Amino acid sequence: MELIELDRVSRTFTVRSKAGRLRRRRHEVRAVDGLSFTVRAGECVGYIGPNGAGKSTTIKMLTGILVPSAGRLRVAGVDPARERVALARRIGVVFGQRTTLWWDLPLRDSYELARRLYRIEPARYAANLERCVELLQLGDLLDTPVRQLSLGQRMRGDLGAALLHDPQVLYLDEPTIGLDVLSKARVREFLREVNAAGTTVLLTTHDLTDIEQLCGRVMVIDHGRLVFDGDLAGLHAAGRSERTLVVDLARPGPPIEAPGARVVKVAGARQWLAFPAEQSAAPIVAAVADRYPLQDLSVREPVIEDVIARMYAGAVGG
Repeated sequence: MELIELDRVSRTFTVRSKAGRLRRRRHEVRAVDGLSFTVRAGECVGYIGPNGAGKSTTIKMLTGILVPSAGRLRVAGVDPARERVALARRIGVVFGQRTTLWWDLPLRDSYELARRLYRIEPARYAANLERCVELLQLGDLLDTPVRQLSLGQRMRGDLGAALLHDPQVLYLDEPTIGLDVLSKARVREFLREVNAAGTTVLLTTHDLTDIEQLCGRVMVIDHGRLVFDGDLAGLHAAGRSERTLVVDLARPGPPIEAPGARVVKVAGARQWLAFPAEQSAAPIVAAVADRYPLQDLSVREPVIEDVIARMYAGAVGG
């Protein structure tokens, strides 16, 4: 089932700038430009792009905060802008730099307010609260005022609040920003559990490890347009990713010659050879081992940050 549907959606803003001492010039900025995609129920999709690409504008339209200037938009079968109250019961939203929790109240009281706001039945609320407390390790935090929680603890608290009403879709905006390694691992593990249980997740983040560990599909947006939509393997192929063979020779020598690979760096007896990510390393390794005295070798996988950086710079279009 298609849970999220965008058909040629655009959103423009009118911006005023100075045109002299007393005059102002008006011009339109197209934040989202003819965007079309669908997300099926149960998917976990990474939605990424450079600052100003249109990610936040898209999320605001999906939640009903903004109305599209053109095109058709549906979430769980409803128009977000026209049926915001009905949609609110079907979605959860977590913003990494904002909180939906009450600052001076204990975490437990914020959850009780959420129960009343979403009109969650007591038995359902109790079951969902128990599940969130267990998975997010919130037991020792329920009676702590939100203002006394660390960033990682508050983020886990926000995730729990967003899921108490069993949303069909969970929108996440930078859910691991500023978190330490342990907190990030806990949040990611929880999101894997939530997605495996059937909740559809749309994740925007600049931490590409989130994408690698959580998402089976990636969409890249730039200047309001979708420039890539596919899996991580397809992303590496589109970005012309390369793997690296690191070779430690018995002694320093000239650059290694191996079919299908090229030397990108030499440092004494160590050399780095790059080759296309989709290509097998076996023939290159065999050729090097046959022709050169080896001490050790290893293969390094491509770095997703490099692929995305090339996309942002305009090296890949779509």
